[in-house]
Amino acid sequence: MDEVGRGALAGPVTAGLVVLRPGTERGVAGLRDSKLLSPARREALVPRILAWCAAAGIGHASPQEVDGLGLTAALRLAGRRAIAAAAQRGAHPEVVLLDGGHDWLSLPQAPRATGPAGPVPSSEPDWCGTVVTRVRADLTCASVAAASVLAKVERDRIMGELSGGWPQYGWDSNKGYGSVRHRRALEEHGTTPHHRLSWRLTQAPPAAGPRTIGDGTR
Repeated sequence: MDEVGRGALAGPVTAGLVVLRPGTERGVAGLRDSKLLSPARREALVPRILAWCAAAGIGHASPQEVDGLGLTAALRLAGRRAIAAAAQRGAHPEVVLLDGGHDWLSLPQAPRATGPAGPVPSSEPDWCGTVVTRVRADLTCASVAAASVLAKVERDRIMGELSGGWPQYGWDSNKGYGSVRHRRALEEHGTTPHHRLSWRLTQAPPAAGPRTIGDGTR
């Protein structure tokens, strides 16, 4: 499993999942971490990835869920939705390998019901399995690289479609991340329903005095 959209100002966070069964042949020719591939190359790899794996799943958490639940809980929600999507295709993973050193997929000891924007109605699919984390897994593990490609292609498609209704923000090129054009458009036009309102969306003005600590921004 891998995620995309973690640091974006607009759009969902998206998790991709590729499920392999014991004995699956190793990898897909030309597969690499999605950040190292061109958009055209990623698109071309999608059908080959789907033919290689037992099942795949993609899950999203909306900007409202990011605001209401916090980023980690929203990532977990997207990941569990990806698992549920793969399970509907007949492959329920027992072990999930996550890129990075932080397990954001497992339930915390005391789940938080509300966030900065109050409670957000959403169902968190149940999953009982083992999570293994590996730093740089997207560079060393074919299944994680494949998951990153699926997630990136799907989220890029969503942001491209959203850009048609909000062209001034440039989401077709910046994919919702904090580019200069995106931040300037925010200053000029304000936010949309697709922005994460709990985040610092525009550059802070120069401080006139001592900096305030703990202002709740990210």
